[in-house]
Amino acid sequence: MELILRQDVQNLGFKDDIVSVKNGYGRNFLIPQGHAHLATSSAKKVLAENLKQRAHKEAKVVNDAKTLAEALKAIEIKIFAKAGGEKLFGSITNIDIAEALAKGGQQIDRKFITSGIVKRTGKYTANVRLHRDVIVELDYEIVAEKA
Repeated sequence: MELILRQDVQNLGFKDDIVSVKNGYGRNFLIPQGHAHLATSSAKKVLAENLKQRAHKEAKVVNDAKTLAEALKAIEIKIFAKAGGEKLFGSITNIDIAEALAKGGQQIDRKFITSGIVKRTGKYTANVRLHRDVIVELDYEIVAEKA
């Protein structure tokens, strides 16, 4: 079954993508929830025209995302956490990385940051998705807090 996504669906695609899914997933979840609609030939033509008109606006958004990516790479992130030796008391998640970026002057929503859960001090890398085409690898360091 071919569908046109109305919004981003995790692990499937982005808005206005034409995706192929199993009939049950499309009919029982995506269409009733309003995440997608059927990809008929007329709907595909309308989508192509809309994408054509939106292409030049998209270029500006991508350029803005790239400049933000350069600004994010310039920020040095050090997260201080309580630790016993190398092991942390608790963990560091993407919420903590988002707060560290906010202290550095860049507001990034935590749902666009992918880092995993870190439980030891050291240097790590997080991925920040600013746009579907712009994903930044952000290096950060976890340092034991001095008591």
